[in-house]
Amino acid sequence: MKKWILALTLAGGVIALSACSQSGSDKVAESNAGNVTQNDLYNAMKDKYGNQALQQLVFEKVLSKKYTVTDKELNDKVAQLKEQLGTNFQTALAQYGYKSEADLKKTMKLGMLQEKAAMKDVTVTDKELKDYYANLKPEIYVRHILLADEKTALDVKKQLDGGAKFEDVAKKYSKDTGSAAQGGNIGWINSTNQGQYDADFVKGAYALKVNEISAPIKSQFGYHIIQVTKEKAKQPYDKMKSDIEYQVKSSKLTTDIINKAMDREMKAANVKIDDKALQNALQPQTTSTATGQ
Repeated sequence: MKKWILALTLAGGVIALSACSQSGSDKVAESNAGNVTQNDLYNAMKDKYGNQALQQLVFEKVLSKKYTVTDKELNDKVAQLKEQLGTNFQTALAQYGYKSEADLKKTMKLGMLQEKAAMKDVTVTDKELKDYYANLKPEIYVRHILLADEKTALDVKKQLDGGAKFEDVAKKYSKDTGSAAQGGNIGWINSTNQGQYDADFVKGAYALKVNEISAPIKSQFGYHIIQVTKEKAKQPYDKMKSDIEYQVKSSKLTTDIINKAMDREMKAANVKIDDKALQNALQPQTTSTATGQ
């Protein structure tokens, strides 16, 4: 995941809180021991999720008045995330508590609004941009077979050298069951997302020519047989400058910068919390998710 996804992951709690009537008369559950009313449910959820849910609702309302996240921007960001995570996309959704792609988009939109507000406080120099470009590596599309020991890895490499199909061998032997089901494919690796992977794995992948199959490469997870199947050369600097500026600024964003930006935006919008029980809702919430690259 990207570290700019700083919005709360409590969309379900927000929806439930919004849907609960405060009339208190309608039953949501009943038993011989007594009934649970909508008011009971609302108060229980308010106690548990109230500050976080209200913060999310207020942030989205205030920021949406001043900043815009288009459907294209949102869809492009999700597509980028899918490309970066490859076969691990659905696993990542579950890991971070998202029920679906639509659930992710709700949270991601708020994160992008927060990012736009905070980016105003970040500056970069031409030297930083050019240094970033100079260090950019081409994107490579990678597949691998993960084995538990070197002996098995050498045997698998021998099978591949003898003409066995990589995808068939991956499905049969790879301990990475997620990528194994996809013939070993793990997707595109680039300068932006390579931090997600073991450093020795990345180093080994970038040492390969397209379609070359590696000897066993040891990582913290075991032994990898790696193949790069596609490569994208980087574009000229002028064509990439705006994207590079975004990447460099984004890399400088910290939780503190974002919190200060949110405080500035809330004060400018003259936000006041009327419910005394939720007076701290606009303070930084420890249950928010600031995910790393």
